[in-house]
Amino acid sequence: MDKDKIRKAVRLLLEGIGEDPDRPGLRDTPERVAAMCEEIYSGIKADPMAVFSRIFHEPHDEIVLVRDIPFYSTCEHHLLPFLGKAHVAYLPDGGRLCGLSKLARVVEVHAKKPQMQERLATDVTVTFAEQDAGGWKITGSHIKVRGRVPGMARDAFIKAAEGASLGCPVSGALKGNLEITLDADLA
Repeated sequence: MDKDKIRKAVRLLLEGIGEDPDRPGLRDTPERVAAMCEEIYSGIKADPMAVFSRIFHEPHDEIVLVRDIPFYSTCEHHLLPFLGKAHVAYLPDGGRLCGLSKLARVVEVHAKKPQMQERLATDVTVTFAEQDAGGWKITGSHIKVRGRVPGMARDAFIKAAEGASLGCPVSGALKGNLEITLDADLA
């Protein structure tokens, strides 16, 4: 991440909106924003597959579900924040489990980059599908994302996005009526 470019860009933005970037309240803002960017965009260079470095072998063949995984991200179209919760379910294959914290970590890696709410669930599902070729094997998965853009309900587009609940097609053995059951349970 090029923090020098970020500092310069923030300074130009402040000048562009008519502010004085050298006034006391804004003097350190370019540096603060550059430091913040390292954290909120840490998913850009992160490899979501690295999350699955350890797999557990247990005689378990029932659905694994983690609900209410908090996330925050940045809308790639307007660079506004959005936040929400994700619900992740998978059906293990052959007793290979990834550990519950890994599900939350995959959501976090994909959320910490300029993103679209509509794509977040798909990105997580694709990671699961790619991992299926590795040591962690699943029979199916379901991801549901509920997000909102805080404090920005003025225009029609933002109003439509408030509280949006977005799912990804259910994969593998979880296809069919289970999607309806999960959606009703996770709403």
